[in-house]
Amino acid sequence: MVFYAALTTLMIPKTTPDARHIEQPPFFPTEVPPAFLKPIKKIVSFPASAVPVDVPDEIFKKRNIGISAHVDSGKTTLTERILFYTGRINAIHDVKGKDGVGAKMDSMDLEREKGITIQSAATFCEWGDNHINIIDTPGHVDFTIEVERALRVLDGGVLVLCGVSGVQSQSLTVDRQMKRYNVPRVAFINKLDRTGSNPDKVIEDLKDRLKLNAAAVQVPIGLEGEHRGVIDLIREKVLIFEGDNGEIIKEEEVPEDMKDLVEEKRMDLIEKVGDVDDEIGEIFLMEETPTIEQLQAGIRRATIKCEFVPVFMGSAFKNKGVQPLLDGVVDYLPAPHEKRNVALDLENDEAEVEVTCSSTDPLIALAFKLEEGKFGQLTYMRVYQGTLKRGGFITNINTGKKIKVPRIVRMHSDDMEEIEEAGAGEVVAMFGIDCSSMDSFGDGSAKLAMTSMFVPEPVMSLAISMDKSSNQANFGKALAKFGKEDPTLRISTDPISKQTILSGMGELHLEVYIERMKREYDVHLEVGQPSVNYKETITSKQEFSYVHKKQTGGSGQYAKVIGYIEPLGEEEEGEDREEQFEFDNQVIGTNIPPEFIPSCEKGARDSMEKGGLIACEVQGMRVALVDGQSHAVDSSDMAFRICMSAAVRDAMKKAGPQILEPIMKLEVEAPSEFQGTIVSGLNRRMGLIQSSDISDDGSVQIVADMPLANMFGYSTDLRSITQGKGEFTMEYFNHMPVTRDVQTELIKKHAEEKE
Repeated sequence: MVFYAALTTLMIPKTTPDARHIEQPPFFPTEVPPAFLKPIKKIVSFPASAVPVDVPDEIFKKRNIGISAHVDSGKTTLTERILFYTGRINAIHDVKGKDGVGAKMDSMDLEREKGITIQSAATFCEWGDNHINIIDTPGHVDFTIEVERALRVLDGGVLVLCGVSGVQSQSLTVDRQMKRYNVPRVAFINKLDRTGSNPDKVIEDLKDRLKLNAAAVQVPIGLEGEHRGVIDLIREKVLIFEGDNGEIIKEEEVPEDMKDLVEEKRMDLIEKVGDVDDEIGEIFLMEETPTIEQLQAGIRRATIKCEFVPVFMGSAFKNKGVQPLLDGVVDYLPAPHEKRNVALDLENDEAEVEVTCSSTDPLIALAFKLEEGKFGQLTYMRVYQGTLKRGGFITNINTGKKIKVPRIVRMHSDDMEEIEEAGAGEVVAMFGIDCSSMDSFGDGSAKLAMTSMFVPEPVMSLAISMDKSSNQANFGKALAKFGKEDPTLRISTDPISKQTILSGMGELHLEVYIERMKREYDVHLEVGQPSVNYKETITSKQEFSYVHKKQTGGSGQYAKVIGYIEPLGEEEEGEDREEQFEFDNQVIGTNIPPEFIPSCEKGARDSMEKGGLIACEVQGMRVALVDGQSHAVDSSDMAFRICMSAAVRDAMKKAGPQILEPIMKLEVEAPSEFQGTIVSGLNRRMGLIQSSDISDDGSVQIVADMPLANMFGYSTDLRSITQGKGEFTMEYFNHMPVTRDVQTELIKKHAEEKE
């Protein structure tokens, strides 16, 4: 029998009372019988007896999910098919925009040009009687904050894996993020139509590399060019996907030559679930076979507790396996009330308060994403408890400001549907709310705030400056807007070089924002490496005797100083590297009157501001004043200050001056198989390896001292040599002398800049 499964596309959503407009053109054949307009199988969420009586039906049938994966695993392609099968879009478009339209969820021109997702995008759809809010997230490591903020507010996730490559670097990152926020997940092995696809290897990767208790709930029928469908291990039925867009699903019995494989995989599934679920475990130990309903309920319980990951299979690009995945989202991922969330009571020493997920309780909402739209700032909100009403008043818990809610919209990528109110469990957006990312909102009756998200530190910086044609005001607006949108994008001014420094998560991350400034604000930037904070010092003792004499009529200027300069020893420099200067007053008698000694010290400090090699700050030097001479009329504070400054500068040129460069303490962490390539890469960059340790989980931690000047571009190199699996952190250690050839090059460059 042929089933037009998933043709929820055919189930044109009815206009809800709170919706202003829903445009859904009837684009499917009208002769299809209404009986076929349903999901593939009856969705079993819970046995009726297990459904809490106080949970409203609209909460129980709601799912908030994020689709996450390594770059180019097919997340956006999968989301495009989900929207098509649920009736949200009427045609499937190419992700890279080759058809001139592009994927619905990649609405930014840059996304369609590059063929990657840059910003997370929200949408919603109906599958059967269930309402699903979906956030499609970027896969590139440079935009990991978008995944972070999505997983912070969602109840469940779909981890997409490439059937050929399996678990990749960003898969590891997404796994850490899901575990950080206790997000239950299902896995979808995509691209089974590709040459070399091997779903069994991918499942082993999930177990070995991600340490997940995972098992297949499907078996593919054919791989590579022969991939036609899947076998549902729970119901033991074959699903063949036919039609131009895979919308026709033919259900068949399991062929004889695959029955042994299906039986083996089904027993493995029951065993894996039985390991973490008491009811299924008891049935397994009694050597009985659980019913379909018992097995589904057991998988659901284990998945919601983050103790099991059901694995689905298919090929989103070839329109296979998407509809059963949607069934799995509803079957196994939690409704909003089933995911534990806690708020912090700010009036009671931040005591934890359980969120009830009831629309009648006091409002608790979290602003998790800001976006500048054509109507002003668009604020994405997750409503955890209570009801958000248009025209009502809400209070920003972080600032105490009371705000009137002007408009509430449901997002469909860059399209909007205006609604009157949003209840608990909803993901919506608001216009005209001035707030920051991760601000909590309430109705004013209690000060309950949600916890924030983890924000990683930037790993790469660029020095930026405007060209002459750009508008200074627009430049300021762009920096303010992007800094508010993306917490991993940092804008700062170097206190020494006065350069504007743009820091972010990688080259692509910074490149995208520089391009957005050009397109959205007409700001053209000149980009370069940030200036390195070099310093100078001396290497030998040098005596000085200097006379400052100036006569211009009337009282003039006269001062004479005698003394020496010498380098400070390491034990004398101490830990305070900002005060590596010592002034030693050894004057006996009154050849230099005592009131002029402080001026001599100021003059010595003046000479430390610019060295004689490349005009950088001088450190690690002692100045001793031994003797001098003064004039009863012409000597003054200014005369001794100028004299001392000139004397020290002149002496420094003869005291073996040397340039110092900042050395960073670098810590690299990566899988141990990349240890050799990482060490050789550090050696090429003049790094000095301090330690190398292998931990119990098979990762290696390498500690090295590295010149900051050699660190530029290292984040890209490290990702390249470790297949994206390596991470590093660095902090300032100290200043060390540069090599002779580097010093010669720096002096030459400084001379050219002066000309």
